[in-house]
Amino acid sequence: MPRIDLKMPPDFRFQTLIPVRISDVNYGGHVGNDAILGMMHECRLQYFKSMGYSEMDLGGVGTIMADSAILYKGEAFYGDVILAEIEPYDLSRVGFDLYYRLSTQSGNRAVAWAKTGIICFDYSRRKVSGLPEEVRIKMS
Repeated sequence: MPRIDLKMPPDFRFQTLIPVRISDVNYGGHVGNDAILGMMHECRLQYFKSMGYSEMDLGGVGTIMADSAILYKGEAFYGDVILAEIEPYDLSRVGFDLYYRLSTQSGNRAVAWAKTGIICFDYSRRKVSGLPEEVRIKMS
């Protein structure tokens, strides 16, 4: 069975810490796959906030996720703190990719590598919108 292959960027410009909550842990005793996507979401929100934006106001437009890919690299457990890093890549006319690297803060164990495709979206018109130039500059 072919596996997803992500070409990770060499550097990540933003990082934040996310504690593993008990609700993130599944019946296997480790962080569940769905919780990883939630941690990516939290990282993305904090990244946008660090630039003065939100998912619903990214320089005047909203955002919508077009795709996601996650490579699970190792386990994380309740009590771990996740170092979540993010890097924008492949900026286009209407969107961009965000790459994520999640690892444990103590022990530096790799937990997941991931990518989401983000499209700019006008929710009032229900249509794809252009990536604002001010956002492009901040992400470049």
